[in-house]
Amino acid sequence: MPASRDEVRQRLLALLGAWVDDTESDVVATEVVDGRVAVRMRQTVRDFTTIWCDPGERTIRFEAYVLPAPPRSVAEIHRQALVRNAGLRDAAFALDTEDAVVLVARIPTEELSDDRLQLVVADLWEGVERAFPSMVRLAFAREK
Repeated sequence: MPASRDEVRQRLLALLGAWVDDTESDVVATEVVDGRVAVRMRQTVRDFTTIWCDPGERTIRFEAYVLPAPPRSVAEIHRQALVRNAGLRDAAFALDTEDAVVLVARIPTEELSDDRLQLVVADLWEGVERAFPSMVRLAFAREK
């Protein structure tokens, strides 16, 4: 029988809580907002990124915001996202309903463990680290 959403959420919070308590971890806070678990982590290319974990009975969906809908260089930013997808293990670049660039991942709930969660979060963290500088530069460069 699949775990309930509440059970999956509690497992996520227990695993992530240990990361918050670890002074060497980039995870600085977790909280539940509208049934989703928000994971706030330090980044080097910007101050923080929040990963939203949406637990279901069979899968957990993860989403990290990269940048708003780009006003410029849209085709190049989308091309970069597609090319970068090949270098990610669990995550993939996508567009949200407002055309913002996001990173998403999904794992089966039965795979939820500290090691598996570390792999997913590391993939999302690295995706932001590698893509954000060039994407933000392209999207918001001043016109000459």
